[in-house]
Amino acid sequence: MKTLYSILDLALVSKGQTLQETYNNTLQLAQHAEKQKYTRYWLAEHHNSSNIGSSATSVLIGYVAQGTQTIRVGSGGVMLPNHSPLIVAEQFGTLGSLYPNRIDLGLGRAPGTDRETAEAIRSDFMQATHSFPNELKKIETYFSTDNASSNVRATVAEGVNVPMYILGSSTDSAHLAAKKGLPYAFASHFATTHLWNALDIYRNEFKPSSVLQQPYVIVGINVIIADTDEEAERLYTSLIRMIMGLFTGKRDFVQPPTAMTDDYREILKNPQIHQMLKYSFVGSKATVKAQVKEFKKQTQADELIAVTNIYDVKDRIKSYQLFSEIMEELNA
Repeated sequence: MKTLYSILDLALVSKGQTLQETYNNTLQLAQHAEKQKYTRYWLAEHHNSSNIGSSATSVLIGYVAQGTQTIRVGSGGVMLPNHSPLIVAEQFGTLGSLYPNRIDLGLGRAPGTDRETAEAIRSDFMQATHSFPNELKKIETYFSTDNASSNVRATVAEGVNVPMYILGSSTDSAHLAAKKGLPYAFASHFATTHLWNALDIYRNEFKPSSVLQQPYVIVGINVIIADTDEEAERLYTSLIRMIMGLFTGKRDFVQPPTAMTDDYREILKNPQIHQMLKYSFVGSKATVKAQVKEFKKQTQADELIAVTNIYDVKDRIKSYQLFSEIMEELNA
């Protein structure tokens, strides 16, 4: 079984880098991914984090789509409780017309930020979170040509081909994706606890729909590949410091890598951090290939979406190139 492979990007802002440089690097990475046969390039919505530049997700999707030709570009995802379904439909309907058959709309129910910021984005965000199934249905309605006679329309979305994906980090969205017969993407690059339960629920409860006849699973993994295990572990230290910042509330720009010390190894043994980074494949091409092969076999995923959160864009491009080689070899 061939497994597709894709990229999930946060438009990471590294120390000493401007936002313009960050966005240029994002486009550069997407252009390389297109040459390396990646299926899609998704950008994730986050807010109030100095090290993440993908806040205005739909704008950045347009920028990446404009600078590429064939790779699918989309959201991994748009955090629906932050937005009006009508506005989301209009934005992605517009993108779908500008870049036909290349735009994906991945939708999640988390706010993608802290509670105070979520309330600043939308005062009723908790209510919107609980209304996720209904909000999703509204978007589907706005994209439907049957809505043409309605008093409220997203005219730029009607009949436009923009596939929808349900994102999940627990089991809740697995039930919804199965019920609606939509593809399901699980965020196991950071939310590892419920991966297996969520996949079982989705596959067992799946009901065929007009868009999908069989379950379709995308699984997120952290991937850092370099020429040697030692070099990959050095690059890994930037991600470890990012995760430490999440737990300590000291978020900062992505820091340059340093040597993998005993202190870092101890940090990785912390139960919370160990659990969060459980599906992180770090090492040389040979090392990571063996890990990915086993993970692919265990999950039976239709697609792996790789997250490479490291400091330097050149190292990211190389890591993604080596991951592409691994996937091509495993698919041969």
